[in-house]
Amino acid sequence: MKIAKLLTPIFLFFIVGCATKFSESQKISLKNQLKEMVETDQIAAYIPQSKYKDYTTEQWNTFKDSVFTSHQNVLESIYKKYGFLGFDKVDKDGSQNFWILVQHCDDFPEFQKDVLKSMKQEVKNNNASPRNYAYLYDRVQVNLGEKQLFGTQVDYEIISETVRATPKNGLLNSENIVRLRQEYELEPLKDYLNEMTKLHYEMNQSNYEKNGIKPFLYE
Repeated sequence: MKIAKLLTPIFLFFIVGCATKFSESQKISLKNQLKEMVETDQIAAYIPQSKYKDYTTEQWNTFKDSVFTSHQNVLESIYKKYGFLGFDKVDKDGSQNFWILVQHCDDFPEFQKDVLKSMKQEVKNNNASPRNYAYLYDRVQVNLGEKQLFGTQVDYEIISETVRATPKNGLLNSENIVRLRQEYELEPLKDYLNEMTKLHYEMNQSNYEKNGIKPFLYE
């Protein structure tokens, strides 16, 4: 009986360990699935293009909600089965796609928090992107109505006939923002905010020019 008791946990560990291993065909299949999901995700995450340009606001919102909701159902099933999809399971491009999809599960903050918790350990193991972790951390914070740590999620403010990107909800630790962003492989905050301002302005240029509004860039 003593021998049996000693062997049981070892046997169970072996079973669990085997369940998390991927064959090459499984890896390829999962990576392809994530890639296809991201292609649809990017359509829904951007402004309406091609056939979707004729959608009413209600139709477009219904389409977006259906995409993000259906994707979350699939992602949660994958996550429960395999855990966080790090570099070791689906390579860097597959892990990147998994992260992109989780980023857009804003209607499911508890799921995002679960993934974030797992991702933190994978970053420590060099098995996930520190940069992506920073973005997801801030995303979770913003979805909870809290301040950010890295300033990756932005709002756009119009001040004195200029528009500028600012960290949404503010920063938790502005004094150490330079060190924090360096530690997680992010560019300087002012460079990032300037880039976001430029992109936002270009997407809305005709409307801003009509109202005499110019982009404000931090020096």
